[in-house]
Amino acid sequence: MTVEGQKIHPGAKKIRARNMQSIFLLIVGTGLILVAVAVILLIPKAQAAVQQNAAFAVPVQVNYPAPEVNLTDLNGQPVALADFRGQVVLYNAWATWCPPCKDEMPTLEAYYQDHHQAGFVVVAIEDGEPNAEVAAFAKSYGLSFPVWPDPKWVATTSFKTEVLPASFVIDRSGIVRLSWVGPITREALEQYVTPLIDGQ
Repeated sequence: MTVEGQKIHPGAKKIRARNMQSIFLLIVGTGLILVAVAVILLIPKAQAAVQQNAAFAVPVQVNYPAPEVNLTDLNGQPVALADFRGQVVLYNAWATWCPPCKDEMPTLEAYYQDHHQAGFVVVAIEDGEPNAEVAAFAKSYGLSFPVWPDPKWVATTSFKTEVLPASFVIDRSGIVRLSWVGPITREALEQYVTPLIDGQ
C-alpha cells in the first residue's frame, strides 16, 4: 500500500494503532488523576458542611407532659422541675466529662442571661458525678442558672436520656415541646426557643 507514492511498512498500521491506544490510555489516566485530585480537595469542604449541619441540629418537636423530677441541689435543698411551672424551662442533661457538654455551656449561660427576665430558665442536671465535682465545674464556667447533681440518674431515667448532651424544652404549662440531642447553638436557641418564650 502507498500514500502519495510512498510505501507504508506492513507493521505501520499496528504501530499507529498502539500509539493511538497509548494516547487514549494517557488521556484516561490523566482524567482519573484529575478526578482523584478534585475529590481530595472537596473532601474537607464536604466534612465542613457535615459539621456545620451537625452544629445547627434541628430539635424534634414533641408534645407530652414533663416527667416529675425531684432532686437535691448543690446546697442540699430539695428541688423539682415543677418548681418552675409558669416559666419556659430548658432541661439540659450533661456530664462534667463530656466535651460537647462543656462546649455548649457558655452558649447556654449567655442565652439564659439574655432571656431569664422574660420567664426562661436553664436547669442543668448533671448525669451521675459527685456533688463536689459538679459544684467545681459550675463555678469554673461561671454558671448562674440552676445546676443540679443527679447521682442516681433520676432525671436521666425519667426523660429516657441515652445520649449526652441532651436537652428538653418545657413550656409554661409543663408540656415538653422540643427535644434535642447534641450541642445547641445560639442560632438554634433563638430560632426554636425564643418563640416559646415570647408566646408565639
